[in-house]
Amino acid sequence: MLAALFTAGPAAATPDPGDSPRAPKKVSERDRAQTEEAIRQGDIPGQDEIVHSDNMSHLANLPKGALQGTNSDLAFQGEYAFAGNYDGFTVYDISRPKSPKVVSQVLCPGSQNDVSVSGNLLFLSTDSSRSDNSCESQTAPATEKSSWEGMKIFDISDKKSPKYVSAVETSCGSHTHTLVPDRKNVYIYVSSYSPDASFPDCQPPHDGISIVKVPRKQPKKAKVIDFPVLFPDGGFPGDPDKPRASETTGCHDITSYPKLKLAAGACMGDGILMDIKNPEKPRVLDRVEDTENFAFWHSATFNKTGEKVIFTDELGGGGAPTCNAETGDEKGADGIYDLKGEGDKRKLVFKSYFKIPRHQAETENCVAHNGSLIPAKGRDIMVQAWYQGGVSVWDFTDSAEPREIGYFERGPISETSLVGGGSWSAYYYNGHIYSNDMTKGFDVLRIDDRRTDSAKGVRMSELNVQTQPDYR
Repeated sequence: MLAALFTAGPAAATPDPGDSPRAPKKVSERDRAQTEEAIRQGDIPGQDEIVHSDNMSHLANLPKGALQGTNSDLAFQGEYAFAGNYDGFTVYDISRPKSPKVVSQVLCPGSQNDVSVSGNLLFLSTDSSRSDNSCESQTAPATEKSSWEGMKIFDISDKKSPKYVSAVETSCGSHTHTLVPDRKNVYIYVSSYSPDASFPDCQPPHDGISIVKVPRKQPKKAKVIDFPVLFPDGGFPGDPDKPRASETTGCHDITSYPKLKLAAGACMGDGILMDIKNPEKPRVLDRVEDTENFAFWHSATFNKTGEKVIFTDELGGGGAPTCNAETGDEKGADGIYDLKGEGDKRKLVFKSYFKIPRHQAETENCVAHNGSLIPAKGRDIMVQAWYQGGVSVWDFTDSAEPREIGYFERGPISETSLVGGGSWSAYYYNGHIYSNDMTKGFDVLRIDDRRTDSAKGVRMSELNVQTQPDYR
């Protein structure tokens, strides 16, 4: 099942131990007892036990191969899935979804290694300070000017042997990135955050994003062309009375909708709507804050018509147990916003929150994370990862009354320790749901439901979820 492990240089390169998952954390005796009791009562599945709704099927799982770091984001092209991992990326053959196969694995350490594809090019985010821009780099202090973070570019014309092409250094690295492609060029909006005065290449205030321009025919000439300031006033400054609400010092993730010339940004303490008619000059149209229930604006998703935006709140940074009665159903959740008005007067109007209706154990990290639309006819339906909360399918056709219609999850990795894991990204592509589980590997799911069945006829030749296609 495992293909050869490729590197762009010496075979002696090894995964970076600094990019491994967080160490397990012992929980209190009370939380351990509650977890064990919840399992005995059947309130949550047993350790590593798989459960799902009747309309969901678990078709396949491929455990991690040579890349043992944390699994991260997914992208798709033709009959292939591209899966990020803190140690590099994996190419899967998904021509037979019930029997996915590893085509190649590329060793190229550098968290998070968020991945996207366009034509023969693959783009990889590096957000850990490295000794250089190669795939043989080692960890290096961010306080050193010579250290490197940013975007790497690969040629994937041969899926069995991806080739390293070039790299572009960006301010504060690249935590995530978003493609805005056109015929001749691919524009990359690079999101990064948390500057520090001691970091030569990541200086405060860092109130914008880097824009990288990649000529398709000459990707080696890729370069940063601008750093637009999205928050001239500095964005949300933080509030000492609400310490969970993050100060804005950059963006975490952006989703573009090229057909509509719009983008939505999740920027730590702010959610924004942007005009991207000129991809080199994005303009902020509206900005919203939620200091009551949102801790960290993490990601964004438009509905099919571009009349709604889902923002996610990554309460606890993805490493905390927040899917419980104590946290409630409005924190660590999704916020649903309707777009009102036209042109430059469009506004984001809050409608409601959505959170999975199943409580998780105190040993399970669980919070809203990466998801995509299921392009069902006449409905707004999303599939979404919730780390150890599993994979949720939910309907937000009525913005004020969202509800879950299907789910898949595993029981806790541990009953005694908080161990990071679960689904990082869960996306719908050509009739199936693909999930990149941080520790368990690559899962293939299917939903069979009258509300989603119409989506099975929608076929895509390429999908980067953060570059939203026009499904209409």
